[in-house]
Amino acid sequence: MTRRTTRIGIATAAIGTLALGLLAGCASGGGGDEGGGTEGMSTLEKAQESGSITLAIASEQPYSWVEGGEPTGATIAMHEQIFSNLGIDDIKIEEVDWNSLIPGLNAGRWDVVSAGMSILPDRCAEAAFSDPEIMYTTALVVPKGNPKDLSDLDSVLDAGGDVTLAVQSGAIEEGYATDLGIANTVQVDSAQAGIEIVQSGRADAFALTAVSMNWMTKDLDDVETTDAFVQEIDGVEQIGAGATVFRQDDTDLLEAYNEELAKITGDEASYLDLVEPFGFTAENLPPADLTTEQLCSGDLG
Repeated sequence: MTRRTTRIGIATAAIGTLALGLLAGCASGGGGDEGGGTEGMSTLEKAQESGSITLAIASEQPYSWVEGGEPTGATIAMHEQIFSNLGIDDIKIEEVDWNSLIPGLNAGRWDVVSAGMSILPDRCAEAAFSDPEIMYTTALVVPKGNPKDLSDLDSVLDAGGDVTLAVQSGAIEEGYATDLGIANTVQVDSAQAGIEIVQSGRADAFALTAVSMNWMTKDLDDVETTDAFVQEIDGVEQIGAGATVFRQDDTDLLEAYNEELAKITGDEASYLDLVEPFGFTAENLPPADLTTEQLCSGDLG
Protein backbone atom coordinates (compact mmCIF):
# COMPACT_ATOMS: atom_id res chain seq x y z
CA MET A 1 0.00 0.00 0.00
CA THR A 2 1.02 3.56 -0.63
CA ARG A 3 0.97 5.71 2.46
CA ARG A 4 -0.21 9.29 2.16
CA THR A 5 0.17 11.81 4.94
CA THR A 6 -1.67 15.09 4.64
CA ARG A 7 -1.32 18.19 6.79
CA ILE A 8 -4.68 19.87 7.21
CA GLY A 9 -3.90 22.85 9.40
CA ILE A 10 -3.52 24.25 12.88
CA ALA A 11 -6.35 23.98 15.38
CA THR A 12 -7.38 27.08 17.26
CA ALA A 13 -7.41 27.65 21.00
CA ALA A 14 -10.37 27.22 23.37
CA ILE A 15 -10.71 23.52 22.58
CA GLY A 16 -11.32 22.75 26.25
CA THR A 17 -14.43 24.92 26.34
CA LEU A 18 -15.69 23.55 23.07
CA ALA A 19 -15.19 19.99 24.26
CA LEU A 20 -17.83 20.36 26.96
CA GLY A 21 -20.47 21.21 24.42
CA LEU A 22 -19.56 18.50 21.92
CA LEU A 23 -18.58 15.57 24.12
CA ALA A 24 -22.04 14.09 24.41
CA GLY A 25 -22.50 14.05 20.65
CA CYS A 26 -19.23 12.19 20.08
CA ALA A 27 -19.47 9.49 22.69
CA SER A 28 -19.98 6.62 20.25
CA GLY A 29 -17.06 6.78 17.88
CA GLY A 30 -16.75 10.54 17.41
CA GLY A 31 -16.55 12.70 14.36
CA GLY A 32 -20.23 12.85 13.32
CA ASP A 33 -21.78 11.75 10.02
CA GLU A 34 -20.48 14.51 7.78
CA GLY A 35 -19.85 12.32 4.77
CA GLY A 36 -23.25 10.58 4.84
CA GLY A 37 -23.83 6.84 4.95
CA THR A 38 -21.70 6.29 8.05
CA GLU A 39 -24.33 6.64 10.77
CA GLY A 40 -23.87 3.95 13.39
CA MET A 41 -20.35 3.10 12.22
CA SER A 42 -17.46 3.11 14.67
CA THR A 43 -14.42 5.35 14.24
CA LEU A 44 -12.43 2.37 12.95
CA GLU A 45 -15.12 1.46 10.43
CA LYS A 46 -15.39 5.07 9.23
CA ALA A 47 -11.63 5.34 8.87
CA GLN A 48 -11.39 2.09 6.94
CA GLU A 49 -14.35 3.06 4.77
CA SER A 50 -12.82 6.44 3.88
CA GLY A 51 -9.19 5.33 4.07
CA SER A 52 -8.47 8.43 6.16
CA ILE A 53 -7.85 9.25 9.82
CA THR A 54 -6.98 12.49 11.63
CA LEU A 55 -4.19 12.68 14.19
CA ALA A 56 -3.46 15.54 16.57
CA ILE A 57 0.13 16.39 17.45
CA ALA A 58 1.73 18.90 19.81
CA SER A 59 4.80 19.54 17.61
CA GLU A 60 7.30 18.11 20.10
CA GLN A 61 10.43 16.80 18.44
CA PRO A 62 11.37 14.01 17.89
CA TYR A 63 7.94 12.47 18.57
CA SER A 64 5.78 14.28 16.03
CA TRP A 65 6.12 17.60 14.27
CA VAL A 66 5.78 19.23 10.85
CA GLU A 67 8.83 20.04 8.77
CA GLY A 68 8.73 21.40 5.25
CA GLY A 69 4.96 21.03 5.25
CA GLU A 70 5.13 17.30 6.03
CA PRO A 71 4.63 15.54 9.39
CA THR A 72 7.54 13.52 10.69
CA GLY A 73 8.81 11.93 13.91
CA ALA A 74 8.91 8.62 15.73
CA THR A 75 5.20 8.40 16.52
CA ILE A 76 4.31 9.46 12.98
CA ALA A 77 6.53 6.67 11.63
CA MET A 78 4.79 4.11 13.82
CA HIS A 79 1.36 5.41 12.95
CA GLU A 80 1.96 5.41 9.23
CA GLN A 81 2.83 1.72 9.41
CA ILE A 82 0.10 0.72 11.87
CA PHE A 83 -2.75 2.52 10.16
CA SER A 84 -1.60 1.40 6.72
CA ASN A 85 -1.77 -2.19 7.97
CA LEU A 86 -5.35 -1.44 9.05
CA GLY A 87 -6.23 -0.25 5.55
CA ILE A 88 -6.02 3.46 6.41
CA ASP A 89 -3.47 5.14 4.16
CA ASP A 90 -4.37 8.84 4.35
CA ILE A 91 -3.20 10.38 7.63
CA LYS A 92 -4.29 13.96 8.24
CA ILE A 93 -2.56 16.08 10.87
CA GLU A 94 -3.74 18.84 13.23
CA GLU A 95 -1.11 20.79 15.18
CA VAL A 96 -2.48 21.93 18.55
CA ASP A 97 -1.18 23.00 21.93
CA TRP A 98 -0.57 20.25 24.47
CA ASN A 99 -3.51 21.04 26.75
CA SER A 100 -5.94 20.80 23.82
CA LEU A 101 -5.00 17.26 22.79
CA ILE A 102 -7.40 15.22 24.93
CA PRO A 103 -10.25 17.77 25.06
CA GLY A 104 -10.19 18.06 21.27
CA LEU A 105 -10.10 14.28 20.94
CA ASN A 106 -13.19 13.90 23.10
CA ALA A 107 -14.87 16.73 21.21
CA GLY A 108 -14.48 14.77 17.96
CA ARG A 109 -12.12 17.25 16.32
CA TRP A 110 -9.61 14.47 15.62
CA ASP A 111 -9.59 10.70 15.94
CA VAL A 112 -6.28 9.94 17.65
CA VAL A 113 -3.56 11.78 19.61
CA SER A 114 -0.06 11.13 18.27
CA ALA A 115 2.20 12.88 20.78
CA GLY A 116 3.98 10.22 22.81
CA MET A 117 1.78 11.20 25.75
CA SER A 118 2.73 9.72 29.14
CA ILE A 119 0.24 7.28 30.63
CA LEU A 120 -0.96 8.84 33.89
CA PRO A 121 -3.97 8.03 36.11
CA ASP A 122 -5.65 11.41 35.64
CA ARG A 123 -5.30 11.17 31.87
CA CYS A 124 -6.62 7.59 31.87
CA ALA A 125 -9.79 8.93 33.51
CA GLU A 126 -10.35 11.13 30.43
CA ALA A 127 -9.21 8.95 27.52
CA ALA A 128 -8.00 5.47 26.53
CA PHE A 129 -4.31 4.74 26.03
CA SER A 130 -2.70 2.14 23.83
CA ASP A 131 -0.17 -0.33 25.14
CA PRO A 132 3.10 1.41 26.11
CA GLU A 133 5.16 2.56 23.12
CA ILE A 134 8.09 4.64 24.40
CA MET A 135 9.91 4.70 27.74
CA TYR A 136 10.98 8.10 29.06
CA THR A 137 13.67 9.65 31.15
CA THR A 138 13.89 13.35 32.03
CA ALA A 139 16.57 15.98 31.40
CA LEU A 140 17.08 19.68 32.04
CA VAL A 141 17.99 22.27 29.43
CA VAL A 142 20.33 24.79 31.04
CA PRO A 143 22.56 27.66 29.83
CA LYS A 144 25.86 26.58 28.34
CA GLY A 145 28.27 25.64 31.11
CA ASN A 146 25.40 24.85 33.53
CA PRO A 147 26.16 27.83 35.82
CA LYS A 148 23.72 26.69 38.53
CA ASP A 149 25.24 23.17 38.51
CA LEU A 150 21.84 21.49 38.11
CA SER A 151 21.50 17.74 37.59
CA ASP A 152 17.87 16.83 38.30
CA LEU A 153 14.74 18.25 39.89
CA ASP A 154 16.07 17.54 43.38
CA SER A 155 18.95 19.89 42.65
CA VAL A 156 16.42 22.53 41.54
CA LEU A 157 14.50 22.05 44.79
CA ASP A 158 17.69 22.26 46.86
CA ALA A 159 18.55 25.59 45.21
CA GLY A 160 15.32 27.09 46.55
CA GLY A 161 14.28 30.39 45.06
CA ASP A 162 17.67 30.83 43.42
CA VAL A 163 16.54 28.76 40.42
CA THR A 164 13.58 29.40 38.12
CA LEU A 165 12.34 26.22 36.47
CA ALA A 166 10.34 26.26 33.23
CA VAL A 167 7.82 23.44 32.71
CA GLN A 168 5.49 22.66 29.83
CA SER A 169 1.89 23.14 30.88
CA GLY A 170 0.20 19.76 31.22
CA ALA A 171 3.41 17.74 30.79
CA ILE A 172 4.50 15.11 33.28
CA GLU A 173 7.42 17.24 34.44
CA GLU A 174 5.00 19.92 35.63
CA GLY A 175 3.48 17.30 37.90
CA TYR A 176 6.91 16.29 39.18
CA ALA A 177 7.68 19.90 40.09
CA THR A 178 4.35 20.27 41.90
CA ASP A 179 4.78 17.02 43.82
CA LEU A 180 8.28 18.02 44.89
CA GLY A 181 7.11 21.44 46.05
CA ILE A 182 9.19 23.46 43.59
CA ALA A 183 7.50 26.84 43.83
CA ASN A 184 9.60 29.01 41.54
CA THR A 185 8.28 27.76 38.20
CA VAL A 186 7.08 29.32 34.96
CA GLN A 187 4.77 27.56 32.52
CA VAL A 188 5.32 27.41 28.76
CA ASP A 189 3.04 26.01 26.08
CA SER A 190 5.60 24.06 24.03
CA ALA A 191 9.02 22.45 24.11
CA GLN A 192 10.40 25.14 21.83
CA ALA A 193 9.11 27.86 24.15
CA GLY A 194 10.81 26.15 27.09
CA ILE A 195 14.18 26.17 25.36
CA GLU A 196 13.74 29.79 24.30
CA ILE A 197 12.93 30.95 27.82
CA VAL A 198 16.23 29.49 29.02
CA GLN A 199 18.04 31.09 26.09
CA SER A 200 16.58 34.47 27.03
CA GLY A 201 17.62 34.14 30.67
CA ARG A 202 14.06 34.23 32.00
CA ALA A 203 14.47 30.70 33.41
CA ASP A 204 17.51 28.80 34.67
CA ALA A 205 16.33 25.40 33.45
CA PHE A 206 13.59 23.68 31.47
CA ALA A 207 12.53 20.12 32.29
CA LEU A 208 11.20 17.72 29.67
CA THR A 209 11.88 14.25 28.29
CA ALA A 210 15.56 13.63 27.65
CA VAL A 211 15.22 12.42 24.08
CA SER A 212 13.33 15.60 23.13
CA MET A 213 15.82 17.90 24.79
CA ASN A 214 18.84 16.13 23.29
CA TRP A 215 17.28 16.25 19.82
CA MET A 216 16.16 19.87 19.98
CA THR A 217 19.35 21.33 21.46
CA LYS A 218 21.97 19.38 19.48
CA ASP A 219 22.68 22.30 17.14
CA LEU A 220 22.40 25.09 19.71
CA ASP A 221 25.52 26.73 21.12
CA ASP A 222 24.00 28.72 24.00
CA VAL A 223 22.29 25.91 25.94
CA GLU A 224 23.06 22.30 26.87
CA THR A 225 21.16 19.28 28.17
CA THR A 226 22.00 17.55 31.44
CA ASP A 227 22.40 13.80 31.71
CA ALA A 228 19.10 11.94 31.68
CA PHE A 229 17.58 10.96 35.01
CA VAL A 230 14.59 9.11 36.45
CA GLN A 231 12.89 11.37 38.97
CA GLU A 232 11.97 10.02 42.40
CA ILE A 233 8.85 11.21 44.22
CA ASP A 234 8.52 10.12 47.86
CA GLY A 235 11.18 7.50 47.26
CA VAL A 236 9.42 5.97 44.23
CA GLU A 237 11.02 6.11 40.79
CA GLN A 238 8.59 7.64 38.33
CA ILE A 239 8.20 5.25 35.42
CA GLY A 240 7.54 7.26 32.28
CA ALA A 241 5.90 5.49 29.36
CA GLY A 242 4.17 7.14 26.42
CA ALA A 243 1.36 5.85 24.25
CA THR A 244 -1.19 6.78 21.62
CA VAL A 245 -4.50 8.18 22.88
CA PHE A 246 -8.05 7.30 21.82
CA ARG A 247 -11.58 8.11 22.94
CA GLN A 248 -12.75 5.72 25.63
CA ASP A 249 -15.61 4.41 23.48
CA ASP A 250 -13.34 3.62 20.53
CA THR A 251 -12.58 0.14 21.83
CA ASP A 252 -12.45 -1.57 18.43
CA LEU A 253 -9.99 1.01 17.11
CA LEU A 254 -7.85 0.66 20.24
CA GLU A 255 -7.84 -3.15 20.05
CA ALA A 256 -6.96 -3.17 16.35
CA TYR A 257 -4.21 -0.63 16.97
CA ASN A 258 -2.72 -2.65 19.84
CA GLU A 259 -2.61 -5.78 17.69
CA GLU A 260 -0.51 -3.98 15.10
CA LEU A 261 1.59 -2.20 17.75
CA ALA A 262 2.53 -5.55 19.32
CA LYS A 263 4.15 -6.59 16.03
CA ILE A 264 6.45 -3.57 16.35
CA THR A 265 7.22 -3.53 20.08
CA GLY A 266 7.51 -7.32 20.13
CA ASP A 267 10.51 -7.19 17.80
CA GLU A 268 13.40 -4.91 18.69
CA ALA A 269 14.68 -4.68 15.13
CA SER A 270 11.26 -3.62 13.82
CA TYR A 271 10.94 -1.05 16.61
CA LEU A 272 14.36 0.46 15.99
CA ASP A 273 13.82 0.55 12.24
CA LEU A 274 11.01 3.04 12.84
CA VAL A 275 12.24 5.13 15.79
CA GLU A 276 16.05 5.03 15.69
CA PRO A 277 16.26 7.67 12.92
CA PHE A 278 14.70 10.08 15.45
CA GLY A 279 17.19 9.50 18.25
CA PHE A 280 15.46 6.67 20.10
CA THR A 281 17.33 3.52 21.17
CA ALA A 282 16.55 0.06 22.52
CA GLU A 283 16.38 1.66 25.98
CA ASN A 284 13.15 3.36 24.88
CA LEU A 285 11.49 0.02 24.06
CA PRO A 286 8.94 -0.76 26.82
CA PRO A 287 9.48 -4.01 28.75
CA ALA A 288 7.00 -6.73 27.85
CA ASP A 289 5.61 -6.91 31.38
CA LEU A 290 4.77 -3.18 31.66
CA THR A 291 1.05 -2.62 31.06
CA THR A 292 -1.18 0.36 30.51
CA GLU A 293 -3.43 -0.91 33.32
CA GLN A 294 -0.51 -0.74 35.74
CA LEU A 295 0.40 2.79 34.71
CA CYS A 296 -3.22 3.97 34.77
CA SER A 297 -3.53 2.68 38.33
CA GLY A 298 -0.45 4.62 39.40
CA ASP A 299 1.12 1.41 40.71
CA LEU A 300 4.78 2.30 40.28
CA GLY A 301 6.19 0.71 43.42
